Amino acid sequence: MTTTIMPVRVQRWNRPLLVLAAAMAVLTIATLAGLAADDRIVTGAPVWLKPFKFSVSFVLYAGTLAWMLTLLPRRSRLAEWSTVVIVAMGVAEMVVIAGQAARGQTSHYNQTSALNSVLWNVMGTAIMVLFVAQIVIAVVVLRARIADRVAALGVRLGLGLSSLGMLAAIPMVLPTAAPGIDDIAGAHSVGTLDGGPGLPVLGWSTVGGDLRAGHFVGLHALQALPLLALLLARLGGRLAQRTQIGLLRVAGTAYGATTVVLTWQALRGQSVVHPDALTLTALAVIVAATATAAGVYLAANRKAVTA
Repeated sequence: MTTTIMPVRVQRWNRPLLVLAAAMAVLTIATLAGLAADDRIVTGAPVWLKPFKFSVSFVLYAGTLAWMLTLLPRRSRLAEWSTVVIVAMGVAEMVVIAGQAARGQTSHYNQTSALNSVLWNVMGTAIMVLFVAQIVIAVVVLRARIADRVAALGVRLGLGLSSLGMLAAIPMVLPTAAPGIDDIAGAHSVGTLDGGPGLPVLGWSTVGGDLRAGHFVGLHALQALPLLALLLARLGGRLAQRTQIGLLRVAGTAYGATTVVLTWQALRGQSVVHPDALTLTALAVIVAATATAAGVYLAANRKAVTA
């Protein structure tokens, strides 16, 4: 039995999320213009780079969530209200990030004045509320009877693992993350100061640990796992539904484990581009276990097809 990831659409695309995605697309263009025209540097990076990255992320986030909700077999007012909360919190967060960039200030961990402290607290609260709203949507999707089992699993894994990615950011704001600089309340980096040598665009530290690596990878499970479900479904008759589901579970487990390893690596003050033997061993175990489990499912599928 095979499946398709294109079930009959019962729900319309969520309008608030589409509006947020469109607004963030406009902001992406505006921040690109800022990158071209404004040469100011804040915390070692172009002042408009952070708003650019966050606006792109919100385009993907809002668009993906809007699509996911079309898979629900019936309307969920709880999910709809949660999307309104997500939109409001996303707007609040981006107003702070873009507003601080316009002022030539960093938005994250900045408590160097009363205004900066208030803005940082507003942004931190918005992120926490958004996280709770996503958890509510995840529960709604988990409880729903989605006809396409492969699509349903991809969406559920994406929501769950992206929530794990959000949790990976918690060490950035713990008291132990403070770099010892007056009025700076946290840090992305471990073992080095924010704003040092880093990867192009991403900015992840190349000389110390950087918690953004695990955070980024985890967050984008929201797109990666549903996309994998789509690719598996495209194989049609070559893969039975049971095999597709098994491979998705294997991929989800590997994805979550990789997020954890990247976060663990960062917490040890180790750059993502300079893994030590422990990190390489952990990643090798993930690769070996994933390949073995995937091979078992594919071998079973071949036997079923030829039987």
